[in-house]
Amino acid sequence: MEATWEESVTHSINAIYLLFSAYLVFVMQIGFAMICAGSVRAKNAMNIMLTNVVDAVVGSISFYLFGFAFAYGNSNPFIGTDLFALANIPNATYDYAYFLYQWAFAIAVAGITSGSIAERTQFSAYLVFSFFLSGFVYPIVAHWVWSPSGWLSPGSSDLFLGSGAIDFAGSGAVHLVGAIAGLWGSIIEGPRVGRFDAFGKPVPLRGHSATLVVLGTFLLWFGWFGFNPGSFNKIVVAYPGTTNQGNWTSVGRTAVVTTLAGSTAGIVTLFGRRLLIGHWDALDVCNGLLGGLVAITSGCSVVEPWAAIICGFVAACVLIGLNIVALKMHYDDPLEAAQLHGGCGIWGLLFTGLFAKEEFVIQTYNSGEAKVARPYGLLLGGGWGLIGAQVIEILVIFGWVSVTMGPMFYVLHKLNMLRISIDEEAAGLDISRHGGYAYAPQEDNHPQPQSYSDYMRIREDQS
Repeated sequence: MEATWEESVTHSINAIYLLFSAYLVFVMQIGFAMICAGSVRAKNAMNIMLTNVVDAVVGSISFYLFGFAFAYGNSNPFIGTDLFALANIPNATYDYAYFLYQWAFAIAVAGITSGSIAERTQFSAYLVFSFFLSGFVYPIVAHWVWSPSGWLSPGSSDLFLGSGAIDFAGSGAVHLVGAIAGLWGSIIEGPRVGRFDAFGKPVPLRGHSATLVVLGTFLLWFGWFGFNPGSFNKIVVAYPGTTNQGNWTSVGRTAVVTTLAGSTAGIVTLFGRRLLIGHWDALDVCNGLLGGLVAITSGCSVVEPWAAIICGFVAACVLIGLNIVALKMHYDDPLEAAQLHGGCGIWGLLFTGLFAKEEFVIQTYNSGEAKVARPYGLLLGGGWGLIGAQVIEILVIFGWVSVTMGPMFYVLHKLNMLRISIDEEAAGLDISRHGGYAYAPQEDNHPQPQSYSDYMRIREDQS
């Protein structure tokens, strides 16, 4: 049956918005690259930029060959397998534009993990974990929470705990997955050389460019408007029976609560760190801002603006607290990725279970029939169903990523494929592994090595 003019216009608008949102999410890769480059020392800048490129190009192939099938194949509640290599795309449910949007999410996960193990990891290890994470580990979680047949999906016909877990744009499915993977990689590798002195006290290893960090933060914030408001595409495409009018009128509110949560977390971090360290730090504000954005990502479609301010406030406290704990435990994460994406991602899932508003939950997830009761935020009187599902999502993500990525990093470590040597780390990955500096060395009275062999020779001469 031929579509009516109104249906054709609706489909066209949906497709344009879907592609535009995909482009915005892809812009976040630029933001990741800039933050990573600015947060590492200059001698590792070329390496970290290369890993960000690898995350995108390797993730494209793995998500095409395997990832999309595992995420959106509808064979059973735990794993999808019927769409390998886009064999059935386009079809009645998904099209190429939807694949592109989901691909942009998949490659973001690997970028989070890369930050945790920066400045001391062999490049071959990046190739391995990026392919595995984008093609298998992340897509399984995406299937659980976003596929219509996923066992945790709030759009499933058989709702878990009568609710399903609300992880609208991926505080858990994206950020927590990448953070747990990075956590295991960083633990198995150990801290960077010189990060802690002989007495176990932390030694600052500051990144070389605050300018790049601030630029990257704003690019990520910009991309988040595709990440959060754009995720209404998951509802319109995957659950076509939902109330489209309710969804589209919610897009603006979702953008507002995203902005408020990030802004609140940024300003709380600014003053909180001022009290702790005695000066205003732009880099701390950037990480605080991102922590707020990570936290609101789960519940951005189902909470009021005032609740978003609470979300951002607590997210900043979580981030500051976890960074203090990480130093006491001698945990070294150059970009604070595990603390930021993991800690704030967990808080975001719990926050949704506490503050989701009944009207918005129904508006986002119910079919277009009559109003049907659903569990909503515990603190708003919605019962334990939603918060219980949120807690289960946190636990299963931690378990799944741990049993997959933990052993993978351990095997790479045992095969001497994970960490570079101490001499190479001291020289910097750019010169020891990538043929030279990202920046031209400054002319001075000291000899400047042009290769790793030059570096070793100069070191021997100086000793």
